[in-house]
Amino acid sequence: MLTQSQEKYREVLQVAENLYRQTPDWVTFFREVLGIDGAIRKRFPSFEALTSFEKSDEFEKIQKMLVKLREKRTSSDPETEPTRVITVRLPKSMHEYLRTEAHDLRTSMNKLCISKLLLVIGEEMIPNERTGTAEGGNSSPSSNSHSQQTVPKPQIATATLSQPMSTISSTPHSTAPHSSTPLPFKPTSQPRF
Repeated sequence: MLTQSQEKYREVLQVAENLYRQTPDWVTFFREVLGIDGAIRKRFPSFEALTSFEKSDEFEKIQKMLVKLREKRTSSDPETEPTRVITVRLPKSMHEYLRTEAHDLRTSMNKLCISKLLLVIGEEMIPNERTGTAEGGNSSPSSNSHSQQTVPKPQIATATLSQPMSTISSTPHSTAPHSSTPLPFKPTSQPRF
């Protein structure tokens, strides 16, 4: 006898399989199954229920369907919905690592970053900035504003993600205007495999 949760898991997988058989583009599949108004969110509206489903075998099968659909997409496919661009500030060393990883995997940084964004991560992997300092002190900005020293800002690389795009631009975080000129790839280390 299946539990109510197991029945819902199978129902969602059935919806995904039915849509997958129609060979939609990956964006449509994502929107209809994994998106905000998709089958998964409709059946698992609470954070706890959604998190439980994301640990299931059914969810893993849905993720694999999405990967297969992304492999089929060609540049001649019409866009099924408007794209959005996000700009992510990240340390220069992380940006270089992503560039090297994309090169090693023979893919674009854009495809690599979208793949990483599609992965489910647990809440414990996201820093909670509301809990105070690591030493247990008060994290309120006003509590120690007089004793703060001026610390130079580290250089930050900016990665701009959109779909479709084959390269990601890199500029130091400063007051200079954002440059969209792609930099040529220069490996900073030996390939990882």
